[in-house]
Amino acid sequence: MAGTLQPQFLARLAAVVGEADLYTDPADRWPYSYDNSRRQSLPDAVAFPASHQEVQDAVRLCNEFKIPLTSRGLGSSTTGSAVPVAGGLVLALERMNRIIKLDAGNRALVVESGATNGAVQDAAAAQGFFWAPDPTSAGYSTVGGNLACGAGGPHAVKYGTTRDNVLGLRAVTGAGQELTAGVYTTKGAMGYDFTRLLIGSEGTLAVITEATLKLTPKPAAVRTLRAVYADMTGAAAAVSRIMAQPMTPCVLEFIDKASIGMIRGYAGNDLPADAGALLLIEVDGAESQLDEAAAAIEKAARGPGCVEFRAARDGQEAASLWTSRKALSPALRKIAPKKINEDVVVPVSRMADFIARLEQLSGQYGIQIVNFGHAGNGNIHVNLLVDPDNAAQMKNAEPCLKQVFKTVLDMQGTLSGEHGVGLEKRPFMNLEFNAATLDLMRRIKQEFDPNGILNPGKLLPD
Repeated sequence: MAGTLQPQFLARLAAVVGEADLYTDPADRWPYSYDNSRRQSLPDAVAFPASHQEVQDAVRLCNEFKIPLTSRGLGSSTTGSAVPVAGGLVLALERMNRIIKLDAGNRALVVESGATNGAVQDAAAAQGFFWAPDPTSAGYSTVGGNLACGAGGPHAVKYGTTRDNVLGLRAVTGAGQELTAGVYTTKGAMGYDFTRLLIGSEGTLAVITEATLKLTPKPAAVRTLRAVYADMTGAAAAVSRIMAQPMTPCVLEFIDKASIGMIRGYAGNDLPADAGALLLIEVDGAESQLDEAAAAIEKAARGPGCVEFRAARDGQEAASLWTSRKALSPALRKIAPKKINEDVVVPVSRMADFIARLEQLSGQYGIQIVNFGHAGNGNIHVNLLVDPDNAAQMKNAEPCLKQVFKTVLDMQGTLSGEHGVGLEKRPFMNLEFNAATLDLMRRIKQEFDPNGILNPGKLLPD
């Protein structure tokens, strides 16, 4: 049976999506009870709509019967935003995965929200384009999920995040009303910008069914560079210099000393013994421009603390330079499968100070902390390598995390750059926003979702 849902509701929902596309057996519902945050809560039913109209009909039914509704893609969220904590209905959009139109002349791609980021990239690449958001989960995260959390990725430093690369949306509000937002053109100044409002709202205001994405022409060539520093202070100063000169890199990633120590056994002996921080840099453009671009980046990167600078001569060398960065995630998973992973952002000029403060917190609370991320944006993935079997670490994890967040805000940063809020950061929203701001957010939520059925228990604190 489907939990506490009324038979009349289930019968009418089955008429909307089809009996075969409505799961009520607990075993069938179980895969839709969790996401990549490792949190879990069993929904009462799971429905698989096949069209915008079916989504709208399902939302209207949930309004009529006051049923909580959580929309989801493929569950790649690390913050618990796709976990149905209130039970009710999960609206799984994974089968709404059509690429409706690719309009090369207008650099636009219209897609249903259940399509994966990877499928969008493949379709765009076939016409010489790409979509700028490129999270590491691109192969299995959906466009709808990218929109819900405001995904970014390495290329955000030059090409922007999801909010910068969506022209318009089609959605269903919590009241069951159809909403169209944005424009088909790259300029538009009519009315409120609901497109950017819905992006990052984590399904709490509306269910996004369709998006018009802004595409970017693929560069003719890419050059990969790597700079190694004795410490994070030198690396952070180099990031500031790189971002202050005219040649903007398309990728500017970093890993700190603790991360380098972890990957030596995975990435071979490719790094200097005195490596205390590492920058991975890419520049793109016309082949004839890359020598000049690489030279400009090298000039900015070299400075106090730089112990090595290398430029890849071909694709094989480029892959070699990326080896250390790609080895980090497998190393972390093996050493600390239950790690706490945050994605905070600080001003680029404060990165060195922030990493130094994290080193202090690591010693103070007895928790190893390793850091890597998107240096050009100051977007740092802070990993607390807690051991669930270590009582002292588990006791210290929460106060340590609170100090991390306090430091971020003291440095005029923000608590999430691309993962969103979900359940994990919901208790900390009132640290970043004052009461008046949060109250306005709640009133906006009320207008979009008057019965409070959409993704309850997420994003906004009680």
